[in-house]
Amino acid sequence: MSRAAVLGAGSWGTAFAKLLADAGSDVTIWARRAQVAAIIRSTGTNPDYLPGIRLPEQVTATDDAAKAISGADLVVLAVPSQTLRGNLAEWAGFLEPDATLVSLMKGIELGTTRRMSEVIMETGAVPADRVAVVSGPNLAPEIAAEQPAATVVACVDLARATLVQRAITTPYFRPYTNDDVIGAELGGAVKNVIALAYGMATAMGLGHNTRAMLITRGLAETARLGVALGADPLTFAGLAGMGDLVASCSSPSARNRTFGEHLGRGETLEQAQAATRQTAEGVKSCLSIRDLARAHGVEMPITEQVELVCHEGVSPRVAMAALMARSPKPE
Repeated sequence: MSRAAVLGAGSWGTAFAKLLADAGSDVTIWARRAQVAAIIRSTGTNPDYLPGIRLPEQVTATDDAAKAISGADLVVLAVPSQTLRGNLAEWAGFLEPDATLVSLMKGIELGTTRRMSEVIMETGAVPADRVAVVSGPNLAPEIAAEQPAATVVACVDLARATLVQRAITTPYFRPYTNDDVIGAELGGAVKNVIALAYGMATAMGLGHNTRAMLITRGLAETARLGVALGADPLTFAGLAGMGDLVASCSSPSARNRTFGEHLGRGETLEQAQAATRQTAEGVKSCLSIRDLARAHGVEMPITEQVELVCHEGVSPRVAMAALMARSPKPE
């Protein structure tokens, strides 16, 4: 039986801890707040993030990162992407020499435009073959409720990807392996931005044609950036691309779509943040994704308009009009 640490007690971190335990691992969740860790230990639930879900007996929790990480074969990183570098700098000294680091984060670092696996390698001083990325249509409440779902485990070392695959395979969760880390990470990061746009369109009362356009053109700009960075274009047709994008756009419970709906109703960024009370990764990542695209000469018009709405006060209706006013071109 392996031992796993899940660093982050949000909804996806908690659901992933349940997955690991259901697949046979002993799991320790690290929670930033001692109160959350205490509730998980005493009740076997995390009511703040996954109300009504009972965690397996093999799951415990602590607010002591060293205690969580010590002896863990798998170290799962499930913190907000913009906090990863600072957190991992504190945790790196606790890592076992051959531990596999698993990233659940879907973002691009502000300032550096680094993908999360790159931040892990730099800050944790670990080689690429020890870092795996999990990405796909993985809405945490549905997985915690054991509804059938699938994901991609991407790692440059397919043997390491297979190790993670085995550690999270359950009757209700089916992971596939892939060696395209770049594609998996970009699909997960950019879909958050497109989901913001989808949420805005939904709140504005725009119909299925508009929303289908945002999904398909959003996927096109994701793939353009991915190819420029060396990703396999086929990755974007799979679970880590189209699958994740459709789930994040179509589900009313997806946090980026929900955040976008608040913006589409005319609320400010601050009002939307107060209303949702959870991290919508696309709000910050749209800035770093825009910078990454510009650095590689890639056009990403939806991403640019989302950035204008989120950070420069442009009305969602003005942003939509700007998208439609772009010069005609071949698909």
